[in-house]
Amino acid sequence: MEPPKRSAIPATQKYLPVSEIRDNAIIMNDGTLRSMLLVSSVNFALKNEDEQNAIVGAYVSFLNNLNFPLEIVVHSRELNIDNYLSDLKNKEKAQTNELLKAQTSEYIDYVAELVSLGKIMNKRFYVIVSYNPLSDEKKNFVGRLGELFSPVNVVKMKQEHFDRLKKELDRRVDSVVAGLASIGLNVVELDTQALIELLYNIYNPDSSEHQPMRDVSNLRVI
Repeated sequence: MEPPKRSAIPATQKYLPVSEIRDNAIIMNDGTLRSMLLVSSVNFALKNEDEQNAIVGAYVSFLNNLNFPLEIVVHSRELNIDNYLSDLKNKEKAQTNELLKAQTSEYIDYVAELVSLGKIMNKRFYVIVSYNPLSDEKKNFVGRLGELFSPVNVVKMKQEHFDRLKKELDRRVDSVVAGLASIGLNVVELDTQALIELLYNIYNPDSSEHQPMRDVSNLRVI
């Protein structure tokens, strides 16, 4: 008698809104594309009044020139300094100068005590640029209707279609980068490796600390 067949367990990816990550872009299940920009911060409170007014004016101008939606995300995570403390302890052991060795030990105790008093958060700022092909008024009704019912299949099957959408997305990214640069912010577009690592860390906050992502080129996609 043959053992009963086990029902296939659905992959975790089935429950995620992301269909694919390709060429520095995230393809969502609804067929829309996303690019993520890592943006530096500005200590607004330390600026004088003229500088603050200039920043606000540049930001208002940037927003008024946009003709598509943007999403701003602040990603906060507790800062893990275990590796930093471990490195300091190794330097302490290797130190031959007794005075420097004692000072290093005191510094390690100070940092450890400081962290124990409260959580130290690490914040990163992201701007998400999206492109929805269904919002393109140049498309005819039949084409938009077909993408509405099978957006992911269209993107996966046709490289030319993806390249066209990516070109439109890149135009928006260039516009946003230029606008943010006018405010005095540094902007970096996340590549495919960085996007995968970011999503992996977000969805696996505990395991990502002990099991970092491998390089994308060494991943095998099933």
